[in-house]
Amino acid sequence: MPSDPRNQRAARHAQPAGERTAAPRKKPITVERITEAALQVVAAEGYDALTIRRVAAVLGTGPSSLYAHIVSKEDIDDLLIGRLCSEVVLPEPDPAIWRRQIRDVYAQIRDQYLKYPGVSRAALGTVPTNLSALRVREGLLAILLAGGIQPASAAWALDTLSLYVSAYAWEQSLVQQRRTHPDQEWVLGREELIHRFTALPADTFPHTRRHAAELTSGTGHDRFDFTLALITDNLTRHTSVSGTG
Repeated sequence: MPSDPRNQRAARHAQPAGERTAAPRKKPITVERITEAALQVVAAEGYDALTIRRVAAVLGTGPSSLYAHIVSKEDIDDLLIGRLCSEVVLPEPDPAIWRRQIRDVYAQIRDQYLKYPGVSRAALGTVPTNLSALRVREGLLAILLAGGIQPASAAWALDTLSLYVSAYAWEQSLVQQRRTHPDQEWVLGREELIHRFTALPADTFPHTRRHAAELTSGTGHDRFDFTLALITDNLTRHTSVSGTG
């Protein structure tokens, strides 16, 4: 009686006695892999989900394995901002177009932040130490100095511009989150906002009613561009910051 075809097929794939397949070797944990895993978490789940334990899970290991390469969650933040800054292209400083160059570089930073919901929070309240982040800061400082901005004013301007870009990107990520909640759609709809503003009591909110269209105007990054232009266009009016001589 012929044997069962299923048994024959199983026999063809059976491992010969005495042979054992070696277990696949795990990839070593590296700073680069930690950074990639952290970006993966933020891209899929948002910055709030980023923890050392979550990154370790993505890498298929335990948190203790990461501590050979990082000290804390703040180290991961520094790595994230450094990785995003490594994608920024810096121009050769040109005194004739320094304002445009500043706006273009910060637009690149903005776009890098917007790829990963909420990641700009990692840049808030910290001094950059990653070499890639310092490279971008050096490039921005060089552009401002080439534009004739005094060193102290340039330093403070960098803080102001960086803070605004980080906050702007964070706000945009919050807007994206709110779009998933139907009961908050009115916050995002311009027509509904205009309707609500113009329906306010005229004796209490005369200006809001009258300028509802202006208060809700702007599409895309219009307001972002306006704010950066507002800051850079006024820098030359202040030759030095208070107390620096």
